[in-house]
Amino acid sequence: MGLLDGKVAIITGASRGIGKGIAEHFIAQGAKVAFTYMSSDDRAKALEEELAAKGGEAKGFKSDASKFDSAQKLAEDVMAHFGKIDVLVNNAGITRDNLLMRMSEEHWDEIMEVNLKSCFNLTKAVMRPMLKARAGSIINMSSVVGVKGNAGQANYSASKAGILGFTKSVALELGSRNIRSNAIAPGFIETEMTGALDEKTVQEWRDAIPLKRGGTPEDVANLVVFLASDMSAYITGQVINVDGGMLT
Repeated sequence: MGLLDGKVAIITGASRGIGKGIAEHFIAQGAKVAFTYMSSDDRAKALEEELAAKGGEAKGFKSDASKFDSAQKLAEDVMAHFGKIDVLVNNAGITRDNLLMRMSEEHWDEIMEVNLKSCFNLTKAVMRPMLKARAGSIINMSSVVGVKGNAGQANYSASKAGILGFTKSVALELGSRNIRSNAIAPGFIETEMTGALDEKTVQEWRDAIPLKRGGTPEDVANLVVFLASDMSAYITGQVINVDGGMLT
């Protein structure tokens, strides 16, 4: 028996990194997974086949989380295919780092649309089926920089901080309908993206973390599974850091 047996989950931005790790863990715990992607149909098909090989049911949907109409259509398509939506994981996100004095308005707006507005779009899209079922778990991926800020990431930090306020507000609004809303703030997680950094920089990050290592997608996915499962039935409106003690 898996912790997520019988549950249907939408995971945005799941074709690689943390999102892919979450999808793999959800399948392992018995969930059916609808994941979104933006560019590569081949990569999405490969992920479908990879997850199916693990004994699960997964389907990729080409969808732009930053667009309201696209999010609405996604929810409709998932309902048509799977029949219900129990879990939403708002994982889609990008970076456009620069010092504020050099940051363009375009890069500010792009980050807000993809990172923050996507949470609004998808949450609105899944509210109707969750309200009808009087149950649901919404999990929003924030970041430690949304808690503490970071030089060169004013746009990213602001978007991730906005997610925290949004998460708590949704928890207050929907709690009476047994719909939970929580946020996760990962720290330095080693993925394909961090693989582009030089080893010296990566080691400096590791040395500054109390647990003396970077996190893995599995470290984040384990918490997402818990928040999606009935084991966390009395937890809502929370922000949980997965950072090896970085902000301690």
